[in-house]
Amino acid sequence: MKIFTSFEEAAAFFPSEKVKAIGSPIRKEIFTGTASRGLSFLGIHDQKPIITIMGGSLGAKAINETVRSSLESLTKRFQIVHLCGKGQLDSELNKVDGYKQFEYIHNELPDILAASSFIITRGGSNSIFEFLSLQIPMLIIPLSKKQSRGDQILNAQAFERNGFAIVLDEENLSVETLEIALKELELKSAQIIQTMKQSPLTNGLDYLLKEIREIESKAQ
Repeated sequence: MKIFTSFEEAAAFFPSEKVKAIGSPIRKEIFTGTASRGLSFLGIHDQKPIITIMGGSLGAKAINETVRSSLESLTKRFQIVHLCGKGQLDSELNKVDGYKQFEYIHNELPDILAASSFIITRGGSNSIFEFLSLQIPMLIIPLSKKQSRGDQILNAQAFERNGFAIVLDEENLSVETLEIALKELELKSAQIIQTMKQSPLTNGLDYLLKEIREIESKAQ
């Protein structure tokens, strides 16, 4: 019997000879995007780095409010693609240069991610493993323990320890701390991408399929 886990931290709770951390299974569609299609869909250029902000299907109020309060400063350095969640659009911001907002994106998401230099995200494991597989440096702002079981905090801490992300606790989120964290992310981005490239946790699905094929070949 073999045991596979997404996180190396979880592997410590199983017999070492049976367990292996392989990352999370990644949907293949996420790898089909192209930056040119993403830029075309968004109607923006590639002269400034693009930050894509994803707070989940319902958005993230604290992240949304802080990002929007920071737009004057952020849009001097970045272009912002804000997936703000259902019912969270702010029509007054539609004319802000360098800022694109959507309730959510489905078919075009792979293209947008292909065009993105950075991600601001919650700490859901499926999402952060996708960004790891795409080698996009991320700022993780996990749900606080007041709002969740604390799993997003553990996920974020694991990714930060592995050198995949910068973490900003929601309790400390402000215009100032957001800008400081993004400057750190930008400064460390080359190092983060290199660490991601070397990680064995980039696509658990590929590893699982390889293991299944080996089992099948031995059974024949």
